[in-house]
Amino acid sequence: MSEPTDIDNDDEAFAESTLTQAIENQIESGEPPAAKATFNKLSLVGYEREDILNLMAHVLAIEIDAMLDEDRPFNTEWYETALRALPELPPEADQGDIE
Repeated sequence: MSEPTDIDNDDEAFAESTLTQAIENQIESGEPPAAKATFNKLSLVGYEREDILNLMAHVLAIEIDAMLDEDRPFNTEWYETALRALPELPPEADQGDIE
């Protein structure tokens, strides 16, 4: 019965890789502006690149989950606010509070 665990691990690794790539694309393109600003801020205070990407990917994952659960468009305002608040992670239930 190790196959489901292997599949779960593969899915998790793929999701993490995809989210990280999305964050790297945002930083490179400067869209949204909060992505590059957050990366620079966390770099300046001593965070390692991998840790920054993980934090930012976590915020992106929270918003994507909320978007899918609530069947709504991506909330860019919430996302940028949550990025700028890093390294403090947002509570996962607060996406709808910022309008």
